[in-house]
Amino acid sequence: MTLDLNAKKVLLRKIPHGLFICGVREGEEVNGFTASWVTQGSFEPPLVVMAVRSEGSSHGIIERTKLFSLNVLRKDQKDLAAVFFKPQQALGGRFETAPFQNGELGLPILEDSIGGFECEVIGQISHGDHTIFVGEVKSAKLHKDVEALDLSSTGWSYGG
Repeated sequence: MTLDLNAKKVLLRKIPHGLFICGVREGEEVNGFTASWVTQGSFEPPLVVMAVRSEGSSHGIIERTKLFSLNVLRKDQKDLAAVFFKPQQALGGRFETAPFQNGELGLPILEDSIGGFECEVIGQISHGDHTIFVGEVKSAKLHKDVEALDLSSTGWSYGG
């Protein structure tokens, strides 16, 4: 069996993805990144599934704290997604451009987003260059119900 690498790349990039800002906190350190490999996993209990690059600084924080937040971006927030998408050497800094309040679990919920929710990790699978985290939604804050940003509308690609 031969894998057609071009077909694989094109087809995997056709999988629709939303764009979210994942927030983490460890002590006083707050960090975040743009997450696109996210989906709902269960109604009851409410679960989300998110893939996180294994070598990212937030990955270790999620593993240690077992917590993360996901902020749903408005369709016009491509520039904000770009701020959190770019690799960075140290923790912090990104949230200076994005005002937030702490949610019930102490995680960053962006004030200028559709809203956000906080999750407690209840499972994970480490395989390949990403870890799949399964989080149970513990709190949710809705600011405004408007259309969400998705990867295809940005012209960017992540995957394949």
